[in-house]
Amino acid sequence: MFISKKHLSRRTVLKGAGAAIALPLLDAMIPAGTALAKTAAAVKPRLGFVYFPHGAVMQYWTPKEVGGAFAYTPILKPLEPLREYVTVVSGLRNKGGESSDPHGIIEETWLSCVHPQDRNMATGAGITADQMAARYIGQDTPLPSLEICGEPGGYSSLSYRTPEEQMPMEINPRKVFFEMFGEGDTSAERRHILEQTGSLLDYARDATASLNRRLDASDRAIVSDYLDSVREIERRVTKLEASTASLTNLPNAPLGAPDDFTELLDVQFEMMALAWQTNQTRIVTFKLAKEATMRTYPQVQVSEAFHPLSHHGEDPEKFVKLVRIQAYHTARMAKFAARLQGIPDGDGNLLDHSLILFGSNMSNSDLHNNDPLPSALIGKACGKLKGGQHVHYPQDTPHSSLLVTVLQRVGVPVEAIADSKGAFAEV
Repeated sequence: MFISKKHLSRRTVLKGAGAAIALPLLDAMIPAGTALAKTAAAVKPRLGFVYFPHGAVMQYWTPKEVGGAFAYTPILKPLEPLREYVTVVSGLRNKGGESSDPHGIIEETWLSCVHPQDRNMATGAGITADQMAARYIGQDTPLPSLEICGEPGGYSSLSYRTPEEQMPMEINPRKVFFEMFGEGDTSAERRHILEQTGSLLDYARDATASLNRRLDASDRAIVSDYLDSVREIERRVTKLEASTASLTNLPNAPLGAPDDFTELLDVQFEMMALAWQTNQTRIVTFKLAKEATMRTYPQVQVSEAFHPLSHHGEDPEKFVKLVRIQAYHTARMAKFAARLQGIPDGDGNLLDHSLILFGSNMSNSDLHNNDPLPSALIGKACGKLKGGQHVHYPQDTPHSSLLVTVLQRVGVPVEAIADSKGAFAEV
């Protein structure tokens, strides 16, 4: 075999596309005989947070054995074929999510561990882990982060960009697709719309620059803020134009949100996979269903609404139905993880290079408590996660320490979140 030190520069390819765009990693971008991790083309970890409501029946979630030889419980069973990628983490408590009105704050405190009354704009207390990551590793992609859901509403978003600003979560896969690649059903339509958008932005920028000369200082400050927004839109449009030109094999945009809940979750997960595969974003947060949901699950023979059923009163018959629902959510997650495993990415696959926190901010749904939380990490984070084990921590170990661990594993230099006690070395 002839081996040459000549290789295709990934940066050159990106410039050739007309703008900065992260293309799929090609073998030609790697110098011959050079380890991938030592090159500028090294893969970047993807980060996901997938949330399910109403906690879990913990005796059917938590494995009895600690370490690598644990037996999969009924709720976690769908993940067993992916054992090497799964880390079950048990024993964690989220004190910041505890309240006399648990449903009211349960969603918004999962990724911050900060009670709403303790949010602080000056210190940033209340910013969620996904948005911390967006600030550090989300700026080199068209979208710093993506927030989606399987059911609208609820008490709050999972994501807070600031202690007071929620990130809206989108239920319609068609709108998610448009957010990633621009409006239009086909590549040609998206290109045409983006060209028109670019012309309008040029006009807005030029017009406000002319206007600015006739304004006083306070009005110029307002216009300056406006122009900052225009520049951010321009940045996004530039990257979308490059995507439209380069990603010629994209599927057409989805028609909308399917009526079938299983299909909806699977399509949203497919949007998540597409976002990571095309490097439109590296960070996705997905709420499967809202807290206090009244959804029924006929697909697993449960006709009662989920929220009333979650007040189980230790009734064994209700446990059976709750486990069916919770295992169903795990099955959707497992299907997505298997999908990632089948997508090549650099020297491995997307699941090798992903880290997903799959869990809830509630434990016993009848008590509405936050101790111990059901949590599992899925993926290997580019070799930074051991995988294939159940790690149990002592009573009152903070859930926030898991968030610190997750962020550090994907390269976010965060030392502390809320009441955290440092990162977990064991995972």
